[in-house]
Amino acid sequence: MRVRVGLGQGVVVAALGLGLVGCGVQPTGVVGAGEPASGVTRGMRLYYASDSGLRGVPLLDEDIRDLNEVVKLLAQEPPPAEQRDGLTSLVSLGGYSVTGTGTRVTVRFEGPDPMPGRGQATGQLVCSLARAQSVLDPTARADDVEVTIRPTEGAAQGPYRCAEFLNG
Repeated sequence: MRVRVGLGQGVVVAALGLGLVGCGVQPTGVVGAGEPASGVTRGMRLYYASDSGLRGVPLLDEDIRDLNEVVKLLAQEPPPAEQRDGLTSLVSLGGYSVTGTGTRVTVRFEGPDPMPGRGQATGQLVCSLARAQSVLDPTARADDVEVTIRPTEGAAQGPYRCAEFLNG
């Protein structure tokens, strides 16, 4: 079976073919764009310790109005579902107070620092407070919040950023 194409139809087919071929879009290979997006996302969450490092858990049923409330929640165990997933809280506190302005948060402890060093307990505190400060003050990005720990006995620690504790 032969199909006859008239001259007018042939010109139209040729023009469409040239239009598709000559549109200027050239095929390319894979283009590297760097690492995937990272950093702390928006919304309130508490950070808990696990065998694989810190994990953030969204706070859905709590209305946080003060940084001191965050520390109080951290001193409790995580909800049962998170406990089943292997999460725990290493934060154990006596007297404390927390203040925050912009991207600066200060935790004051009575006596020596109950969580000395750069362990997961300190990371829980730093990351949870950084997140809370960014929620309470939307002009502060959680990635930019610095947390300083000042015990009444001993040297101050920090300032720390959450990213220091999320990479391992």
